[in-house]
Amino acid sequence: MSSVNRRRGEVAARIDGRDYTLCLTLGALAELEDAFAADDLGELATRFSSGRLSARDMLRVIAAGLRGGGHAVSEEDVRAMRCDEGAAGFARTVSALLMATFGGSEEPPQNP
Repeated sequence: MSSVNRRRGEVAARIDGRDYTLCLTLGALAELEDAFAADDLGELATRFSSGRLSARDMLRVIAAGLRGGGHAVSEEDVRAMRCDEGAAGFARTVSALLMATFGGSEEPPQNP
């Protein structure tokens, strides 16, 4: 699989037998704000942290992440894509992408 930079929020995924790098860039996040009618990133993060994402939600996140990773794909293209692990594989990819974007960063150690 291709090399990804987690510090930049990149995630690797194998979809349709091909390795992809996904990233929720600022442009991709703005796209998702529009798609989910969110006023800001906090509202978007709250929506995603609910743990309840529809297949349509996952499709939008994966499409935005692929475009953010430099892949010219439409939501229609993503609708036709398959993951080796089916819906569970897509769900893991979305989860990893959201964690890389919104959470999971380590806090710097505090000096006593």
